[in-house]
Amino acid sequence: MVLLIFLVVLAIVGLSASARIVRQYERGLVFRLGRLREATRGPGLCMIVPAVDRMQRVSLQIVTLPVPAQDGITRDNVTVTVDAVVYFRVVDPVRAVVNVQDYMFAVLQVAQTSLRSIIGKSDLDELLTNRERLNQGLEVMIDSPAIEWGVHIDRVEIKDVSLPESMKRSMSRQAEAERERRARIITADGELQASRKLADAAAAMGQTPTALQLRLLETVVEVAAEKNSTVVLPFPVELLRFLDHQAQAPAAEPPGTELSVTRSHVQAA
Repeated sequence: MVLLIFLVVLAIVGLSASARIVRQYERGLVFRLGRLREATRGPGLCMIVPAVDRMQRVSLQIVTLPVPAQDGITRDNVTVTVDAVVYFRVVDPVRAVVNVQDYMFAVLQVAQTSLRSIIGKSDLDELLTNRERLNQGLEVMIDSPAIEWGVHIDRVEIKDVSLPESMKRSMSRQAEAERERRARIITADGELQASRKLADAAAAMGQTPTALQLRLLETVVEVAAEKNSTVVLPFPVELLRFLDHQAQAPAAEPPGTELSVTRSHVQAA
């Protein structure tokens, strides 16, 4: 009876020592006396030989690896600090464990060196405005050695580009000067178009003098409508000549007319 209990306990201890649980997002690699077994253990309950086999689990999830900020000098001699983030996953657990000692540390080092290389090959304007192309270049540079490690680089993103304060002030002055230049060009273009329209209007009014007088009267009406004011209006010469002609007309009548009228009044009296 005691022997039976001892055997049962020994069996339970052996099962607990040999049983391994592999999660859904993991794969298990079994090393028997240091030699890798060909079969990769899938998710679920797996049994190994105690004291002979050793299991190493490898996660197949996408890993988010932040790349520390790297200082560098761009191609146009500007000192910048750039940081990035790498998204990768293991596609071959065997190569990820056998071919490289620590694949996460290896990917991090390759990402840092690639980021420094990209900084040195790019201009400041490319780092600030053309990040999509730089991200693709970084992905290719990191993915080339990572393939041998059984790792696939999903994407690489440049997070931030830090500039010195002096460079920020210079860029601010440059942007302000550019906006002022555009404003002056727009103003000058507007004045040019307005001058052309005024020239066309003057040519049309020159052919019709009445239009110029009507425009003058409209201007007077617009000025008088705003507030009470005194308007000094130049009088047309044609109107002055007309009034002068009307004033000279009574003086041209025969002198005997007034005398005959006076005599008739006298005789009536």
